[in-house]
Amino acid sequence: MENILELQQVSKTFPKSGFKLDNVTFSLPYGSISGFVGENGAGKTTTIGCILNTVIKDSGTVRLFGREMGDEDTDMREEIGVVFDGDNFPAYWTARQLAQVMEGIYAKWDNSLFQKYLEDFHLPARQKIRHYSRGMTMKLALAAALSHHPKLLILDEATSGLDPVMRDEILDVFLEFVQAEDHSILLSSHITSDLEKVADYITFIHNGRIIMTVSKNDLVYHYAVLRCKESQFHALDPGDIIAYRKRDFQIDVLVPDGNEAGRKYKDVIADHVSVDEIMLLLVKGERV
Repeated sequence: MENILELQQVSKTFPKSGFKLDNVTFSLPYGSISGFVGENGAGKTTTIGCILNTVIKDSGTVRLFGREMGDEDTDMREEIGVVFDGDNFPAYWTARQLAQVMEGIYAKWDNSLFQKYLEDFHLPARQKIRHYSRGMTMKLALAAALSHHPKLLILDEATSGLDPVMRDEILDVFLEFVQAEDHSILLSSHITSDLEKVADYITFIHNGRIIMTVSKNDLVYHYAVLRCKESQFHALDPGDIIAYRKRDFQIDVLVPDGNEAGRKYKDVIADHVSVDEIMLLLVKGERV
């Protein structure tokens, strides 16, 4: 079994808003971290809801650990750790009370591990969660998600609200987690610099549709943006163009292989760029 998570043609329509999750298909291999990227409202949280069965999909299949999950599959839920962007727990609880509740929910709850995370993350166990900062509440949610020994972490903006130093420490926790070959992480984030550090794959979603899934190494080392004059743009082979965007005096063109494009179009500058700029071209750019 190669993939811990597989989505095939998953669709969900919300008639009131008109938003549609449209035939979403991607997979997450064992032992890897996959970034899930898109602008606000692109469908990331809805997709995660379909994965967790908290949003009832209209069609398609979601397989976790090789099978579909129903409401009765509590054994599968034991293997999934989840952190949402927002309030994960009642504000009047303390971390100590949270541990008592979680111990009654998860058969593999590890209170010693939870206490270690509280210490590592500098979280007071007896202080009410409503007195935590946003960053502290995210760290608490992550500590709880990790402390029942899941195999799959699903994280919706889990590094949001953290300062750069703490984000770096959290990313180290993620990398340590996937050292186990049967562990994986789906990391939805708008902080693409985090994904550049830890992700093995990145899936781009826009307007409810998957634009593409690509390995992070391909994005960093192969994908590039050509800075073209209009005459140079019209001379490009359309088969080389993923997306393009017109600016004031140039046209930026996303290509899958910057080195090859540099050899093919010697008068055009080819820049290797950040995931941010690639996402901007995919979302705001046009197709040939």
